[in-house]
Amino acid sequence: MADDILSNYQHLIETFTFITGSKGTFEFKVNGELLYSKQQNGRHAEPGEVLQLFKEFVGPDVPTYPQSK
Repeated sequence: MADDILSNYQHLIETFTFITGSKGTFEFKVNGELLYSKQQNGRHAEPGEVLQLFKEFVGPDVPTYPQSK
């Protein structure tokens, strides 16, 4: 999840922090806004799900970071 977000949107991110919780808690927040909660969804995020939520949060006009070819 972190690799997906950082490799695609590193040009937007000033600080990226993981905070662990008790009992397998997983929440993904951007600027204080909750985008994903394992507790609310009752499951782990699927591969690419958090990245998709981040893409929707930043909007379609924000390009991803150029990938080397």
